[in-house]
Amino acid sequence: MQRLFSAFAEGWPGFGLLVQRILTSIMLFYFGVTPLLRATTLEPNLLNPIGAVAGIFLLLGLWTPAAGIAVAAIEVWKLLARPDDPAIALMLAALGATLAMIGPGVWSIDARLYGRKHIEPARY
Repeated sequence: MQRLFSAFAEGWPGFGLLVQRILTSIMLFYFGVTPLLRATTLEPNLLNPIGAVAGIFLLLGLWTPAAGIAVAAIEVWKLLARPDDPAIALMLAALGATLAMIGPGVWSIDARLYGRKHIEPARY
């Protein structure tokens, strides 16, 4: 599992990844839930809710590579299906792909579960 994550960045880079995860999650949740609330018909569109769920995983920093790849794939699909307004889909696809490549950072559940552990020697 360690090979899936390129880094668990600490300090300012880790804080930057946290901010990137938070902002990406907010955007995904907004664009995933708003169309459902505004819909007048029960038109099946699963891409938006799946993107919102992937955004929650990114927010928590849980399974970040898989969630980032899912976000990138969903947004590229949206981009190809409806090319009328590509800016948001392109931005979210790039953010999802970069999070999948870079990793979640030190402030994430992934870092707690799969991060490098430092074992202290026993003192007698």
